[in-house]
Amino acid sequence: MSLFQFKQFSIQQDRCAMKVGTDGVLLGAWAPINHRPFSVLDIGAGTGLIALMLAQRSHAEHIDAIEIDENAFEQCVDNFENSPWNDRLFCFHASLDNFMEDLEDEEYDLIVSNPPFYSEDYKTENESRDLARFQDALPFEDLVEAASVLLSETGVLALIVPHKEEERLIALAKACDLFPLKITHVKGTPTSEIKRSLVAFSFTETRELPTDELIIETARHQYTAEYIALTQDFYLKM
Repeated sequence: MSLFQFKQFSIQQDRCAMKVGTDGVLLGAWAPINHRPFSVLDIGAGTGLIALMLAQRSHAEHIDAIEIDENAFEQCVDNFENSPWNDRLFCFHASLDNFMEDLEDEEYDLIVSNPPFYSEDYKTENESRDLARFQDALPFEDLVEAASVLLSETGVLALIVPHKEEERLIALAKACDLFPLKITHVKGTPTSEIKRSLVAFSFTETRELPTDELIIETARHQYTAEYIALTQDFYLKM
């Protein structure tokens, strides 16, 4: 499906290796904005989905995205330009390293990323998909280190990662003086294992860490009230 229609915007994705998926929607809907971010950065933007969701959810006046893959970058730019918030959205065709080299004292109040996270040693024949999906393209170490430099003093870093990577991610972040602010464990069904961890970090260490669980559906296409509440502003049929 080359066009994915949301309530307030649409996503063209025929040129992107990674299509619209639950992970991106979860992060876009979940990422904390109660600190009223003025500036947002989406690292590894793909189609631009998460940045667009944050443009809809927040009053952030400055939303940047970076994407290394040329086809995905061009598609992201098109999706931004065709959205109601095209004056607030801008995509850079760059690696994270190159982006940081060219940046002049820019700080962001919210940084989000749905990072590539298959760290297994195999690759497919599709280089774009590999780049989008394999961890060596954007290691967690690089991500948290960059965020610690780019975040404003009261800024928040929000990520979605495989649950099995949660502890390692938290340890890496702590080494960069970033501490968990909020964690949500995501399960597909009530009886399935925890599949994903949504983790938000800040420079402030909290004594009591709010941790909750989100179950997506009770049966095929029977969505839970919590999942509907989180995503109903976006999905057409919620």
